[in-house]
Amino acid sequence: MTKPREIEADGQKIPFLSYCVAGVKVAFLLAVFRVLAGPFIKDIFGEELLPMPTWEWLVCSVTPVILIWLARRPADWATLSDERMFLRIALAFYLLYALAFALLQGEWMLWLGVATSLVGLSGIRYLNHRGGHA
Repeated sequence: MTKPREIEADGQKIPFLSYCVAGVKVAFLLAVFRVLAGPFIKDIFGEELLPMPTWEWLVCSVTPVILIWLARRPADWATLSDERMFLRIALAFYLLYALAFALLQGEWMLWLGVATSLVGLSGIRYLNHRGGHA
């Protein structure tokens, strides 16, 4: 249990978490695009064709939490040392958006996004302290 998890593809061993990190980054880029697409489309066409995100925001905010859960082993968490700042940024972005629009629009689904983001940020903090990293 001291080695990071790996999968074998085409005879080469590839770290399992590298695929997960790529998935989190793609979800984050799609979330940023989704937030910016609504106002952009409204400016271009003069009407709201794409409402602001609700349930899909919850899906996006769950992706870093899943990665954190998969990397809870010390060896796996150590392999994510370069990605931790990105995870914090993504979770803070999800948290701020979800909190602002849950308060302003009254969407109950966004409260789940707030809770998920807080769980993810708490998980990062817990795993950093458990591993001896500040």
